[in-house]
Amino acid sequence: MIAADWHIDEGGGPTLHVSGDWTSLALGDAAGRLGAQSAGSLDVQRLDLSALGRIDTAGALLLLRSMAPDADIDFGEREDLQRLIDLVRPALEQDTAGKAGVTGVLGFFERFGRQVIGIADDAYQMLVFTGQLIVALGRTLGDPRRLRMTPLVAFMQDAGINGLPIVFIMTFFIGAVIALVGTNLLTTLGVEVFTIQLVGVAILREFGVVITAILLSGRSASSFAAQIGSMRMNQETDAMQVMGVDRFDALVIPRILAALLMMPLMTFCADIGGLAGGLLVSWVTIDISPVFFIQRTLETVDIKHFWIGMCKAPFLALIIAAAGCRHGLMVGGDVQSLGQNVTSAVVQSIFMVIMFDAIFAVIFMALDL
Repeated sequence: MIAADWHIDEGGGPTLHVSGDWTSLALGDAAGRLGAQSAGSLDVQRLDLSALGRIDTAGALLLLRSMAPDADIDFGEREDLQRLIDLVRPALEQDTAGKAGVTGVLGFFERFGRQVIGIADDAYQMLVFTGQLIVALGRTLGDPRRLRMTPLVAFMQDAGINGLPIVFIMTFFIGAVIALVGTNLLTTLGVEVFTIQLVGVAILREFGVVITAILLSGRSASSFAAQIGSMRMNQETDAMQVMGVDRFDALVIPRILAALLMMPLMTFCADIGGLAGGLLVSWVTIDISPVFFIQRTLETVDIKHFWIGMCKAPFLALIIAAAGCRHGLMVGGDVQSLGQNVTSAVVQSIFMVIMFDAIFAVIFMALDL
């Protein structure tokens, strides 16, 4: 181990020449002397690494802090140094950006600009993921043998079958609330019998599929992001890539297909639960018998409302599962990144569900459906 040393040549622009081993164990007093020198008026414009021995991230960070941002670095034939500098430089830029934060009105606009850039970058990453997903789905459809049936069935049970009870119970109470509110309002008008039609249209057309999608976002989007994110933290996805296993085929496609296949079943169960809740409240409050409730539902509620709700289910399942998988693949190597991406997956999927449900409502209204 050779002690780290350096000297500055001011001819033709200040040039920093380093020698020895720039590791955390060999830096010695070189770090203090270089820090004091860089704090002065001298601004290093060139870095000569031709005589450098070994170096680690501590030495690389010290060298970058002592140079001007646009300084020229002479790596010589050391490609490993260039990779190390490229690895350390983003950490220095984040540290500089954090210290250079502006307060007051300018600080508000700075934070606003960073948020806009972050949203634009997230939209770009979403487009990239969408393209990769389409290619992976096309490969799977072209060669079904690529599909892994064991994880597909496991995710169908986890995301779909295990979620049926909570979906039924939730929509049961939603249907009961709709019937209760409708009964109180329509009784004052003397047309309480229209409560049956109100419950049928609201549940079949909107609430059945939307409540199911929101519950799927809370259960499955977070689960997908946490599962894939944990594999990212443990470097299991990197090991899969080294072994030649496609991450989309192994991790994303089974989850996407499981959500696509189970969402219609969950929506159907939600519709049954909502109608059952409305039936019970109508029976108790305005003495409408279950037989009359079912008969009038079949007569007055058009079947198109059921199919309108069901046609939304696969699309909403796709965006929910895709959001969970995408944020899972974005997880870094720490627990904080895992928590942020799991939260982002749930929030983003719920936002997309509500937004696209509104878009569907406008489209169906324009089509007079």
